[in-house]
Amino acid sequence: MGETQSALFPNYARYPFTFVKGEGSRLWDENGKEYLDLMCGLAVTGLGHAPKQVTERLKEQVDTLWHTSNLFHNPGQEKLAQILVANSCADAVFFCNSGAEANEAAIKIARRYFSKVLEQPERNEIITFDMSFHGRTLATLTATGQQKVQDGFAPLPPGFVYAPYNDAEAVEKLISPRTCAIMLELVQGEGGVNPADPDFVKAVAELCERHGLLLILDEIQTGIGRTGKLFAYEHYGIEPDVITLAKGLGNGFPIGAMLGKEKLRNALSAGSHGTTYGGNYLATATGIATMETILAEDASGKAAAMGDYIMSELKTRLASNPLVGQIRGLGLLIGLGLTVPGADIIKSIHEQGVLVVPAGPNVIRLAPSLLISKEDVDRGLDVICETLAKAAAAAAV
Repeated sequence: MGETQSALFPNYARYPFTFVKGEGSRLWDENGKEYLDLMCGLAVTGLGHAPKQVTERLKEQVDTLWHTSNLFHNPGQEKLAQILVANSCADAVFFCNSGAEANEAAIKIARRYFSKVLEQPERNEIITFDMSFHGRTLATLTATGQQKVQDGFAPLPPGFVYAPYNDAEAVEKLISPRTCAIMLELVQGEGGVNPADPDFVKAVAELCERHGLLLILDEIQTGIGRTGKLFAYEHYGIEPDVITLAKGLGNGFPIGAMLGKEKLRNALSAGSHGTTYGGNYLATATGIATMETILAEDASGKAAAMGDYIMSELKTRLASNPLVGQIRGLGLLIGLGLTVPGADIIKSIHEQGVLVVPAGPNVIRLAPSLLISKEDVDRGLDVICETLAKAAAAAAV
């Protein structure tokens, strides 16, 4: 008799692990084997697994109140919004459940701002970038500059055009009387861990100012301390009009947020947008505890220092390895570029109890906890570097 067919759709290519417990930077599978987690659920568990401060706040909220409609006031939403506004350039916050929803809200507020506030409905086109990733709703997968993400979902909604990343001249050529916004990742995570060039970012910000466009920064993967600053835009000396967040904001509990400047407030008037579960009591309790812990622990500063250490170690130890190309990143979002496909190398690293994840076929992505210890980092680096040394030796035979 054959295996029982899964009741799940097969839309995830899953690794052969089932985890049952997590603590800090460690995970344990159903057989009790321990793994060092250097991927954090794709840059989600920035404080590690089951951090005490967040767990206690969530348990307290579970025993108190889970959900009321967004037709009622929610003190947790207001408190978390105040924390985000106080620590960013934004003035107002909309809460949702995921990064895709946050980006969906950003797309909608950009179009509605021009249509209803500025009374320029013809300006509804958004410039995004090749190899970007903004989500998997119909609008956000269309905003995503990767055909593989869009494959099979035609007809795609109109209103998006794509520019080469780090090419400000190409962006300028795409600006037209229809353009309302530019949507940008400061580090393309799914696209290969590609940081934006500072001159490019400043040029894009200047183009937005000159042409009256909104600058939308997708900080789903880069926000909440991941790059060594609370928000990646702080590295670049600019202020966006819109910031989207998710992943690290709830440390694994589903929450997303769209932050915007004061001028955008009236674009989301009552009834214009909403969500049933977004910003519920559990999500905001988790978000508050996560943000308070990140700020109190200076998690951003620790990520900056540890990121510098990892980059230095990788560049030194892998300098002569022919399988290694460019090593790049920002803070604790690091891409190890390979000259060969990385699937077999990643499989070997996993078999040795260290979890990493690809960012495209030729890039190994590292996104560990912002509070990871040097001891754990060194263990992970040993496995990665030794695996690559063995792979290079085997390829040379």
